[in-house]
Amino acid sequence: MIAYGDFHVHTPYCPHGSNDQWEHYILNAIKLGLSEISFTEHAPLPMSFHDPVPNQDSAMAWSDLDMYLKKGEQLKLQYKDDIKINIGFEVDYIDGYQVDIQSFLDQYGSQIDDSILSVHMLRTKDNNYVCLDYSATEFGKIIRQFQSIEKVYQHYYQTIISSIEADLGVYKPQRIGHLTLIEKFIGQYPISFSNQVLDETLDKIKEKKYSLDLNTAGLYKPDCLSIYPKLEVAHKAKAMGIRLLPGSDSHESTTIGRGFDQISELIKL
Repeated sequence: MIAYGDFHVHTPYCPHGSNDQWEHYILNAIKLGLSEISFTEHAPLPMSFHDPVPNQDSAMAWSDLDMYLKKGEQLKLQYKDDIKINIGFEVDYIDGYQVDIQSFLDQYGSQIDDSILSVHMLRTKDNNYVCLDYSATEFGKIIRQFQSIEKVYQHYYQTIISSIEADLGVYKPQRIGHLTLIEKFIGQYPISFSNQVLDETLDKIKEKKYSLDLNTAGLYKPDCLSIYPKLEVAHKAKAMGIRLLPGSDSHESTTIGRGFDQISELIKL
């Protein structure tokens, strides 16, 4: 049996996504025969945090938050006979902002059905922040800032482990997003990175009984061409008994369920 749902989907409330109507995502999911869909919009960043990307468009606006939740509830009722709709967030774990993140989750956690905890932002030695997946050019700058690609990878996985261990309250997301996102530009910045850190990360996920976002978006990134986490890591996670939940990470309605044919063996229950 296959867990036939897409559990990582964005919406028109994502400022770096498309303007596709929310209903189009749902109708495409129904057309594909999906039984479930999770809308996990990028939660608003902490108010005191300065988004490091050029257009400051990494996450939804605070001013859209209530409308997002209200519209989501309306759609859940409207399509309840056709598909199970979950409304939630992809929450950014930002080192140094744990109190703000927990405050957000404490306030809104009771209103959501599903959530993902992801790392996109890395804290630098001078307490500034960089976005690791914005562009290949920016990733090159990050490598120079951290002095080596190995140090960037090491810092990324240390931050992932911190996110797993962090106390973010009772509504903390228990699914870790796109674990090997750091490899998005590996085609331009190749590296042979030790599996020891990845093994340690999987051990922490297993210990906490968390699940993993089995994210197909990387298959369509020209410098990656791999799922997140990459196949060898996904197979190891499955062998360890870590639950894998498929997600297309769609930012447009036409990519719902994209690449799921390539992970069918991994998502069989």
